[in-house]
Amino acid sequence: MDPVLAFAFAPDGSGGQVTPAARAADQLAPEGGFAWIHVNASGPEGQGWIDQAGFDPLTRAALRATETRPRATVHGDTVLMALRGVNLNPGAEPEDMVSLRLFVSATLVVTVERRDLNAIDDVIAGLARGPGPGSAGELIARIALRSADRAEPVVARLNERIDDLEAASEGRRPPPGQRAELANIRRMAILMRRYMFPQRDALSSLEIEDLPWLGAHARARLREATERVTRLAEELDAIRDRAQVVHDMVMDRRAEAMNRQMLLLSVVSSVFLPLTFLTGLLGINVGGIPGSASPRAFWLVVALLSILAAALVLLFRRLGLFGEKSE
Repeated sequence: MDPVLAFAFAPDGSGGQVTPAARAADQLAPEGGFAWIHVNASGPEGQGWIDQAGFDPLTRAALRATETRPRATVHGDTVLMALRGVNLNPGAEPEDMVSLRLFVSATLVVTVERRDLNAIDDVIAGLARGPGPGSAGELIARIALRSADRAEPVVARLNERIDDLEAASEGRRPPPGQRAELANIRRMAILMRRYMFPQRDALSSLEIEDLPWLGAHARARLREATERVTRLAEELDAIRDRAQVVHDMVMDRRAEAMNRQMLLLSVVSSVFLPLTFLTGLLGINVGGIPGSASPRAFWLVVALLSILAAALVLLFRRLGLFGEKSE
């Protein structure tokens, strides 16, 4: 994709890409319509366009910012926005969400990205299939809705992964690596949620602002985008909580298994403690040991120890400490 793309749209949505993109932005908008400039600021050409576009220092700094959080700030009839979309670039992590910076007025929309954002590609591809947006507000709504479209499959996959882990945790032998998978799911949900709720607030703030170029249709579309982002944020909350519940279940089962093993070791030690005492007492190297001269004494001692061990096992069984099975 070119570092700078320019589009011009009439109020009825007709129009499309125009050239040259480097032309003054205020000359691109048709009568009653608006222009859209999309800039890739990862290289010097895109950054140079921002510097030469005639923006005030505050706007220029906002469009060139390297770190952003979703927000919407109104200055008169213009708006500075920052949105986030899931990172679906090859080799990237979806939760490493891509930032999109926006300057919006009645006749001009400037969007700036440093990494490719699939939602922008979807909007541009949609221009070839039908009419374009009739106003700047409708374009912002399209971008927000396409961003939600791209995030929904990622959140759905997280739900499927946590479903699988919940089912596996109910089995007798949890799969290896379950705790690492749970930690990864929780990390993804937390990082995505970090931007979803501020994005909801930014879209909601824009929707309620009294801006002359924000019509009823654009407000309705922004409201729909806000609802979808809210639903995604709530699902991420639920995924995070479910991951914590499954983690607690796994840890409880591990603690229960360890307790059973410790109980078994304690019972075995309790059984052999008196036996060890008796054999140690009879094994001391002093005179007067009973039965030392009898050939049957050894077998009598073995029989006595066996009877004592059986009695201790029966006692522990009656106390519910031996052979107990977990439910």
